[in-house]
Amino acid sequence: MSKDIVAPIAKVIPKKLKKHNDIRIDNYFWLNERENPEVIDYLNQENAYYKSKTEHTKDFQQQLFEEMKSRIKEDDESVPYFYNGYYYITRFEKGQDYPIYSRKKESLSANEEILFNCNDLAKGHAYFKLGGLSISPDNKYASFGVDIVGRRIYTIQIKNLETGEILSDKIENVTGGSVWANDNKTIFYTTQDKITLRSDKVFKHKLETNASDDVLVYHEEDDTFNLYISKEKSRKYIVIGCGSTLTSEYRILNSDTPDGEFIVFQPRVRGLEYSISHFGDSFYVLTNKDKATNFKLMKTPENATEKKNWKDLIPHRKEVLLEDIEIFKDFLVVEERSNGLNHIRIMPWSGEGEYYLPFDSETYNAYTTTNVDFDTDILRYSYQSLATPSSVIDFNMKTKEKEIKKEQEVLGGKFDKNNYIEERVWATATDGAKVPISMVYRKELKKDGTNPLLLYAYGSYGHTMETYFSSTRLSILDRGFIFAIAHIRGGEDLGRQWYEDGKLLKKKNTFTDFIDCSKYLIQEKFTSPAHLYAEGGSAGGLLMGAVVNMAPELYNGVIAQVPFVDVVTTMLDDTIPLTTGEYDEWGNPNNKKYYEYMLSYSPYDNVKEQQYPNMYVSTGLHDSQVQYWEPAKWVAKLRTLKDDNTVLYLNTNMDAGHGGASGRFEAIKELAEEYSFLLDLEKIKN
Repeated sequence: MSKDIVAPIAKVIPKKLKKHNDIRIDNYFWLNERENPEVIDYLNQENAYYKSKTEHTKDFQQQLFEEMKSRIKEDDESVPYFYNGYYYITRFEKGQDYPIYSRKKESLSANEEILFNCNDLAKGHAYFKLGGLSISPDNKYASFGVDIVGRRIYTIQIKNLETGEILSDKIENVTGGSVWANDNKTIFYTTQDKITLRSDKVFKHKLETNASDDVLVYHEEDDTFNLYISKEKSRKYIVIGCGSTLTSEYRILNSDTPDGEFIVFQPRVRGLEYSISHFGDSFYVLTNKDKATNFKLMKTPENATEKKNWKDLIPHRKEVLLEDIEIFKDFLVVEERSNGLNHIRIMPWSGEGEYYLPFDSETYNAYTTTNVDFDTDILRYSYQSLATPSSVIDFNMKTKEKEIKKEQEVLGGKFDKNNYIEERVWATATDGAKVPISMVYRKELKKDGTNPLLLYAYGSYGHTMETYFSSTRLSILDRGFIFAIAHIRGGEDLGRQWYEDGKLLKKKNTFTDFIDCSKYLIQEKFTSPAHLYAEGGSAGGLLMGAVVNMAPELYNGVIAQVPFVDVVTTMLDDTIPLTTGEYDEWGNPNNKKYYEYMLSYSPYDNVKEQQYPNMYVSTGLHDSQVQYWEPAKWVAKLRTLKDDNTVLYLNTNMDAGHGGASGRFEAIKELAEEYSFLLDLEKIKN
């Protein structure tokens, strides 16, 4: 095909949208008709246009794919963990896309027992995901969920691990996870609302009975709350968790009495967040009670769980965010965050000799991993940094000795972390706030303004953007790119207040922080507007959409993955998955004040006639979190208003959902498309 192929122009069908006496005209509203052949045709035209315009990079994409794949250990396996008499292992085989789940009885030298080979199960499906694997207490049965579409709607089945047979039990339209009671014949699971996909009901199922006979245990009728079910590490309690953006509530049931009634731990109070961990005869409660913005740890007897009985254990600290705890017989392990960095604190119950694990970098990420038993002195945690591959470490909390159980291998023999520099710098935002930026680049790089730089961010839901190692990222670092993460407001990177200052009526701080970080990197000669690139996905795609409207001149190219860009219309549509639960994050546009504020930044509503950067936009037809039509409408509108001298691509995966393709190497193909877009703009050909 020639390079002169013309960009598709979507049909205009004006639709009047009226709210608070304000009228918006949406010319592309019709693109939300998923079953309409004209919609599918438009998406296919955009795909054909993208493929044609990037035909000259096809070989390079393949080269990038092979290069990234060659660094990955194909026959890889997880560090085994011991639980209830068995070592559990997840492993991959060379040339295979999907994991194999297995176990070994009592000893790692015992025969391997394959629980599930997902490569066999995935045959004949364009998408496959096994989730919610749960083993009965007597080790005889495994319940598991399968999704073959990518919309996160699972079917639960049960396998007899002694005979290998799959039982006749089949539970459809569920979230995938399930929990066993101690009688080895009762499981609890959650189902979703068919339209909004909100998990809203907990059912109880008895082994080898028909799913239509399952008993409804709890129905969450408030549509801003989501449900989940879990089992405590002590194995004594089954827990129903209900959560909204601002509020939590738990119900507990003794695992020995599955036919008993769940009791409310502490009734919901708007604004009260808490999570619970059972140990001995008490529950440990991580909570923001008493205005503990950064959370504190409290303790309460297991038979008196209302908040009036909670007693402070670790008080609230203004500068330290309490993120999580892990309980052991002799130690309490606390995960904290201060000054943007995470810390692991070891506290003996005896009260003497507490200490922190020592980490010396400013661009690292450390967190506890699989710790399923109380009765051990070994803490398992993971450590990585922007230039240090991930490792899993067993740390003896008594002797302070550590054993590296596994370090991520980067194959090919070329990688040496000493060839890279990691640093953290601080940009000053418009209002004076200091915003950290973590970055990594090759050590021979000169700060002369000519370096290509990819700036990544998310900035919503209090989600902290951790610094992590990526072997695939080496493909741009080794071609001269700087990779940087902007830890902007809306995330919890600098504590809970950092999140509060980037949501609702302060949401624009997220966008201006990103722009200010970009200006700082240009000013300090890390890069220049001709070589600066921005990337974000989902709510980070909203960030991209806002930034290209507000400061398009700062960027040469932008990657927006499954972007949430039609904010006002989506937030007014309570039939779309996840909408009502989002009001505490973005505001409720049925309220005029929030409507006007959202409208002032909503990317789709603010597209205007101006020069836009080169843009690559990706989405999935079956995405349940950000509907495909948001990016499609946004691109259609951009096509009619942008200057013609930059490229604009919409790449829709017609098979996959929000996380992209399901095979482990398919995801690298998508990455090769993104990287070739950047490298092509930089005129880097190989």
